[in-house]
Amino acid sequence: MADTTLAAPAPTGEPRKLDELMLAMDVVDTLRHQEGLITRELDETRRDAELIERLRGLYRGQGIAVPDRVLTEGVRALKESRFVYSPPQPGIGTALARLWIARGKVGAGLVAAPVVIGLGWGGYEFGVAAPERQRAEAARVEAERVSLDLTQRLPRALEAGHAEVVAEARVAAARSRGDELLAAGRASLARREPAGAEQAILDLEALRAQLRQEYTLRIVSRPGEPSGVFRVPDRIRGTRLVYVVVEAVAPDGRLLSVPITSEEDRSTETVQRWGVRVSEAVFDEIRRDKNDDGVLQQDRLGEKRRGTLQVEYSLPVQGGAITRW
Repeated sequence: MADTTLAAPAPTGEPRKLDELMLAMDVVDTLRHQEGLITRELDETRRDAELIERLRGLYRGQGIAVPDRVLTEGVRALKESRFVYSPPQPGIGTALARLWIARGKVGAGLVAAPVVIGLGWGGYEFGVAAPERQRAEAARVEAERVSLDLTQRLPRALEAGHAEVVAEARVAAARSRGDELLAAGRASLARREPAGAEQAILDLEALRAQLRQEYTLRIVSRPGEPSGVFRVPDRIRGTRLVYVVVEAVAPDGRLLSVPITSEEDRSTETVQRWGVRVSEAVFDEIRRDKNDDGVLQQDRLGEKRRGTLQVEYSLPVQGGAITRW
């Protein structure tokens, strides 16, 4: 029967040849995986020869012939941990080596990090920080505007409006009304209420415009247009109210528009013609004058002089007015 045992190659030199070195490494690996054998033989004070004999039998059972010098070399290598990997101790050198090995991933991270940071910063800048700065700037500008209004523009406009009213006024009532508006505007400024001061300035402008107006209050006397109308109010049954229809004529002949408050609904309209309430006697007198020849000889009801607030009537009136009929 032929011998199937693999014969070990004849030594032709030092045991450091590649095939013998590989066998030695395998011996070490075998010893490392045979924990029971290592425990019994290496941890006790038996001779290495007994361990080598056991290894020889182990390899022979696998059909591998291993020279004794290879077995001896393997046992020695195991004791010296020659083929055992020992991880390097932590340190800066180890950290740098690992960083170099992972340089691809680290490089990609270093490239991606600025992009991520940039996107995050851009989102915060344009989505949060920039709008907040714009709101803060708008609030700052508005606060400065209000402050300038309260400390400069509005006080100057208020004082100027009052001065113009005083310059135009020819009656005590006009000056008194101007003083009241000036006081109201100053009080609003003290309370830091620009709207109240603005309203006082507008009221002063309206008062000045009223003082500057001058016109003749003329009774309308044109063909096809009534010179007077009458009302029977629901609130006063059995009573008839009569009005003469008038218009304001400026010194140059222009018809002026005048704000008139109707006594019927208390609404104020700016109109060119309105009705002034008079007594039945005055109304009859005006009607007889017009019926004589179709022309009203006495068409002047009163006059509004510049610097005054009210019309000075040449005929008795009862004070009410209407704007529609």
